[in-house]
Amino acid sequence: MKKLSVRTRVLTGATLVAALGAGTFGAVSAGAATPAAAPAAAAPAAVAADATDGNLMQSTHLTVEAATKAARATLEAAEKENQRVSVAVVDRNGNTVVTLRGDGAGPQSYESAVKKAYTAVSWNAPTSELVKRLENAPTLKDIPGTLFLGGGAPVTAKGAPIAGIGVAGAPSGDLDEKFARAGVAALAE
Repeated sequence: MKKLSVRTRVLTGATLVAALGAGTFGAVSAGAATPAAAPAAAAPAAVAADATDGNLMQSTHLTVEAATKAARATLEAAEKENQRVSVAVVDRNGNTVVTLRGDGAGPQSYESAVKKAYTAVSWNAPTSELVKRLENAPTLKDIPGTLFLGGGAPVTAKGAPIAGIGVAGAPSGDLDEKFARAGVAALAE
């Protein structure tokens, strides 16, 4: 019998291992493709819900265009008084919709504007009024994401909050809030 070279033996062995591996993989794959028996009492695939069954709630939100209009009006009001501010508009759920950082606004103003807007929509009140509430409930300021300084104004529809506008960067919260109210007023136009 003729002796096979090392190269031939290695190639033959590698081919054999590859063939066995492919066969094993095919058997495992074929077994995995077999569906398991469905449980006897399967849950329904989907449940129909409509507005009349009490499972749904509708809410009103500003469009991106309306939020941008309010933010621009706010920034323009500040620029007319040579104030460098940042503006944030958040939706009813406190999610940021639009932010504008005016030319020369301080680095802290961006985050402060978002927090003031969030605070205003969360309590459906201007943040200057909420500052007064801290006298009776000082731990309110510990709620994450809030900032109890003047400069936030809620946007309402039918008495319910639908957005908040926050401004930061002017020398006082009164000025910040004045500019935020200009943004709210722009939505009424």
